[in-house]
Amino acid sequence: MGANSKIEWTTHTFNPWWGCTKVSEACKHCYAESWARRLGKDVWGPTTSRRFFSDQHWRQPVKWNQDAEGLVERPRVFCASMADVFEDRTELAAHRDRLFDLIEETPNLDWLLLTKRPQNVERLARWTSDWPDNVWLGTTVELQSRADELLPYLSAIPARVRFISAEPLLGELQLQAWLGSSIDWVITGGESGPKARPASPQWFRSLHLQCMESGVAFHFKQWGDWAPGDGENLPAEKVRRAQDGTSMVRVGKRNAGRTLDGCEWNQLPIAR
Repeated sequence: MGANSKIEWTTHTFNPWWGCTKVSEACKHCYAESWARRLGKDVWGPTTSRRFFSDQHWRQPVKWNQDAEGLVERPRVFCASMADVFEDRTELAAHRDRLFDLIEETPNLDWLLLTKRPQNVERLARWTSDWPDNVWLGTTVELQSRADELLPYLSAIPARVRFISAEPLLGELQLQAWLGSSIDWVITGGESGPKARPASPQWFRSLHLQCMESGVAFHFKQWGDWAPGDGENLPAEKVRRAQDGTSMVRVGKRNAGRTLDGCEWNQLPIAR
C-alpha cells in the first residue's frame, strides 16, 4: 500500500495481494520479489501461496476517492506493484472480483492496471465492451519480441487508456504500428538493483522520437543504476559499453537521475 507513492508516474499504489510468477526477461531481477523476500515473505513462484490483506487495507482507496472529490487532477492508482492482477490462479478469483468492485466504487480515481499477461485479460476481467472510464490498462514490453507477442492482446481491449511500460528496457523497440492508434502512453526506464543491466541511451531516444511523431505521451522514469559517463578513474566493474557503443557508468539510481538529453519527460496521456 502506498499513499503518495514515490513512483514518478502514479499518485498511490494499491496491491490486492502480494506474489507472482516470473514470465519474461523483465522479471529476471524482479524488485518486488526481492522486497518480499527481504520482509520474510515467500510468495513468488508457481507453488507458493500469495499474501492477502485485511479489510482495513481495502478501505484505504475509498478514502483516497473521498479526498479526490472535486480535484482538478485525478489521482492515479498503480495496481499492483507487488503482484499481477491477471495472474491466472484459482485462489485469486475472489480477490480479483473484490478489486473490480473497488474500482467501480471509486470513480474519482484512475486505476492503472499493469500486467505482464494481457492474453488473460479478456477471460479474467469483469468487463467486456463496457470498461469503466477510470481504468487504464497497460502491459510490460522490454523487448521487441514481447511487444510483438503482447500488444495485439492489449490493443483488443477497449480500456479508456492503454499504455506500455518499457521498463526495464532491454532492447530497441519499434512501436509505430501501435502508437497513436491503440497505445496512448509509453513509460520507459532502465533497470536498478545489484544485478541491473545497462540500457542503451539510443533505445530511449528512439522511443521518445516515435512517441513525438505519433502524438503519444512519453514518460522517462529513470536511467536505473547505469547512466552515460566516461568512467574515467573508475574500476572496471563500474563501467560497461552499451549496445549502441555508449560508455555507461554504474553510479546508482539516485545519482543517475531521470533526465534524458537534459530534460525530464513526465507527459500524461489524454484519455480517449
